[in-house]
Amino acid sequence: MEFVQIFLELIFGYIALFVLTKVMGKTQITQITPFDFISALILGELVGNAVYDKEITISKVIFAVIVWGLLIFVTEILTQKKKGLRKLLEGEPSIVIRKGKIDYIVLKKAHLDINQLQHLLRAKGIFSIRECQYAILETDGAISVLRKSSYSSPTLHDLNLPLSNVTLPVTLIMDGQVELDNLQMIEWDQDKLFNEIRKHGVHSEKEVLYAEWKEGEPLHVQTY
Repeated sequence: MEFVQIFLELIFGYIALFVLTKVMGKTQITQITPFDFISALILGELVGNAVYDKEITISKVIFAVIVWGLLIFVTEILTQKKKGLRKLLEGEPSIVIRKGKIDYIVLKKAHLDINQLQHLLRAKGIFSIRECQYAILETDGAISVLRKSSYSSPTLHDLNLPLSNVTLPVTLIMDGQVELDNLQMIEWDQDKLFNEIRKHGVHSEKEVLYAEWKEGEPLHVQTY
């Protein structure tokens, strides 16, 4: 019975964490704030501790997860509608480089040292602070950068070159399997796809690791 209890708690914990992740949205993963991080830790502890504590029944786990999930959900709603709460719980972006100069006071408030700032800048492809006009420390710890005009890459508009349409590449085959939804999106059928991959000496989609379509360009095919 003890193993059955653990099994049921793990199944419920898995489902509960999955549902709450969906409810809280994708930004919980990519734009995690300090509050989100703490919330995720506590939620994981609620489920994890319940598995090994014999005194905690599955009904108590259900109750704890539902209450905690509701608290997080209500908090998310409030932060969307109340700007003051949003600033309190999520923080606000900080300009750490302003007009090419490091704002030491802001840097100190953000508990960021020069080495960490340089690391964040290098992750954005900036290896010298003199290249940076503005740098904004986001609430999730990432940094957004605006280069000085003398160090920014020229655009087609700057060079007075004709503009071309921007199209999104579409994956048609992945790991030997045809992506039927993507195929339908570009208005291709499987016969047309197979005709195209045969031009690359491929006789079956099972031989293809990855195939990508982009408008105006030949089909990109990579075999195993």
